Amino acid sequence: MVTPEELAGVTWRISTRSANGGGQCVEAGPLADGSGRVAVRHSRRPEAEVIVYSRAEWEAFVGGVKDGEFDFSTP
Repeated sequence: MVTPEELAGVTWRISTRSANGGGQCVEAGPLADGSGRVAVRHSRRPEAEVIVYSRAEWEAFVGGVKDGEFDFSTP
C-alpha cells in the first residue's frame, strides 16, 4: 500500500500518443523514495486507486511493450 505522502512526490507522465491531450489514458511515474517502484493511475480519475509496480515488474512490462507483446490491434 502506498501512502498519500509517497504519491505527492510522483512526477506523473502521460504518453504523447494519448487522445484528447492526455485525458483518456493512464499516467505513470516513479515514486520519489528511491525504491524504483512505479505508480500508475487513470488520468481522468487521479484521485482514484493507484497501482504500484516494483522496478522489475515495470521493466518487464515496458520490455514486453517494446517487443510488441501487448499490441492487441493486430491479430
